[in-house]
Amino acid sequence: MVFKAAIRTNWQVKLVANSYMVIPAHPLFSVTVVKSGPDEADRHIEENLSEGDILITADIPLAAKVVAKGGCVINPVGVEYTAKNMGERLAGRNLMASLRSAGMETGGPAALSRKNTQDFANILDRLLTRLTKENDMREGGK
Repeated sequence: MVFKAAIRTNWQVKLVANSYMVIPAHPLFSVTVVKSGPDEADRHIEENLSEGDILITADIPLAAKVVAKGGCVINPVGVEYTAKNMGERLAGRNLMASLRSAGMETGGPAALSRKNTQDFANILDRLLTRLTKENDMREGGK
């Protein structure tokens, strides 16, 4: 879905991981492999992010950093993280982490549903459309 949307809108897709990933061959797509270790990929993303970039992640602390830098963040189930909802998301994440560290079983995330996939597609499309228009206006109204 992401690769098709990138081709349709001429947006680059940059994946960051600590091991190589096989992706479709296309000049808009690239993979950066970072060294193994806690938060190495997150650090690379945060250091190389530009305002207006779109990040797809379920990592709430990383999402908070990206939103603070002017990036757009979508999680894989179709929720957009914004400056308005980031505090609530961080608080919920921290509460669940505290409960788990105290020994409580909190369960895992729900299975990805068709609605999640549709929500994700809709938010991605909306962001790409908005950001493409903003970029065109900055470049002189192409």
